[in-house]
Amino acid sequence: MSSISRDDLPQAGRLRITEIFYSIQGESRPSGCPTVFVRLTGCPLRCGYCDTEYAFHGGKWFGFAELLDEVAAYTPNYVCVTGGEPLAQPNCRAFLQKLCDAGYDVSLETSGALDIAGIDERVTVVMDIKTPGSRECDKNRLENIPLLKQQDQVKFVIVDRADYDWAKEICSQHELTERCSVLFSPAQDELEARTLAEWILADRLAVRFQMQLHKYLWANEPGH
Repeated sequence: MSSISRDDLPQAGRLRITEIFYSIQGESRPSGCPTVFVRLTGCPLRCGYCDTEYAFHGGKWFGFAELLDEVAAYTPNYVCVTGGEPLAQPNCRAFLQKLCDAGYDVSLETSGALDIAGIDERVTVVMDIKTPGSRECDKNRLENIPLLKQQDQVKFVIVDRADYDWAKEICSQHELTERCSVLFSPAQDELEARTLAEWILADRLAVRFQMQLHKYLWANEPGH
């Protein structure tokens, strides 16, 4: 017999959550804005530079009503659903719709390895495209690119010059900068931020350089 209990199985109207917290958005378009983060548990990827390994396992089940009450307690304008990989939980899409219906400005941070079809049109999708330096490049679901909306954003985390050149080629092949906003970030402790900024300037790229603001405000503190 299986040792998995009923409490370990997904059910309609609930999600497994690692944490819910209120902080400053450290990246993407609303960087600097106070935001409620809902971090879902679990991820099928194991990127070399991952900074949320604590979200791979564990977590606690929350019903949608309880989650919405937790979010509302902060009276936020912005809500970011993140992970882990949120779309690994089947109920994520329904929860995103609930957040939008509640009037929040909602973003979804996703690895780009899972299908983004069927996400509420009001949600801003912030989708990674994994570079070779991530060691998960083969997991990219490039079929997601035609599904991106103008309000969406694509993020490349750059480990080295080879990653940078690879990301430039992907942008060119798929005309990404004409489709949506494109973000280039240096992998912390692996690439100097100034170096990446200088590469972008030298090549006149129509991308947005970004650093993870929260890592400077709350260095080495989980939950930010």
